[in-house]
Amino acid sequence: MMTNEALQHLISGWNFELEFTEEGSQFLNISVKPEDLHKLMSQLKSNSETNFDYLFCVTGMDYGTVLGVIYHLESTTFRHQIVIKVKTEDKENPTLDTVSNIWRTADFHEREIFDFFGIKFNNHPNLKRLFLTDEWEGFPLRKDYVDEINMVIK
Repeated sequence: MMTNEALQHLISGWNFELEFTEEGSQFLNISVKPEDLHKLMSQLKSNSETNFDYLFCVTGMDYGTVLGVIYHLESTTFRHQIVIKVKTEDKENPTLDTVSNIWRTADFHEREIFDFFGIKFNNHPNLKRLFLTDEWEGFPLRKDYVDEINMVIK
């Protein structure tokens, strides 16, 4: 198992513009630009020293002015874990590249994030609502979402 410091040293040499933090977490946190997301994720999985073969959590985030996605990865071979964070400045038309072609489990995670945050995933094989109906207006987990029905009931 590689330490967070060893992972950071290795990954920082991969020619991406990355920001590394530990944020009081047991995991090394890496922030990546949207345009580098897919290439970085592919390399994290395929590199023989990292071998991040398990995507175990994907979470959408609304930071107020920007939207983002947080990915938790683990190597089942080496037992090390990291967190990858990506943000999109465009709240009107938020898009990121899919990682569902790298880890199949991302398929449903990305659909859920699309459903609740409105983030579109480029090249996703089946990007459609997962929980909400097609007629649903808005994205309920965004901070600017207004729940008209519950406002009337109160």
